[in-house]
Amino acid sequence: MKFIIRPVEEKDNLQIAGIIREVFREHDAPQEGTVYSDPTTDNLYELFLKPKSMLWVAVNNDKAIGCCGIYPSEGLPADCAELVKYYLSVDARGKGIGKELLQKCICSAKELGYKQLYLESLPHFAKAIEIYEKEGFIKLNKPLGNSKHTTCSIWMLKELVQV
Repeated sequence: MKFIIRPVEEKDNLQIAGIIREVFREHDAPQEGTVYSDPTTDNLYELFLKPKSMLWVAVNNDKAIGCCGIYPSEGLPADCAELVKYYLSVDARGKGIGKELLQKCICSAKELGYKQLYLESLPHFAKAIEIYEKEGFIKLNKPLGNSKHTTCSIWMLKELVQV
């Protein structure tokens, strides 16, 4: 599958929100207290206009097929960003697209001066948790910051090695 990775554009909003919600339904993950019901999910282009944030979108034939971003979430230390909105459509999985999106986010976080990447997830996304662990994320006992995604029960942190 041919794809490009580029920064989010306003025209991506509907497609990305659809991918996110489809992944939640596919894995029978909770919809309340998660990104599924978060009102910002329908306006990610606008959300990622915030300084020191970035949302990368994988695109095939001008259609969004996945995304991954970094965001300076409320309550996190100034040198820590949250890895957010890491989702792939079913047909985009197993092709290296997710790995490339994740690497773009790690590089962007370093370029923006972050020293740590934090994430929140759910047990429903076990495959993603494995990917995070392989990438060096360590599980935490409690959340950092204030994402307002109260249903998430897995919290992880990665130290970023500056180059």
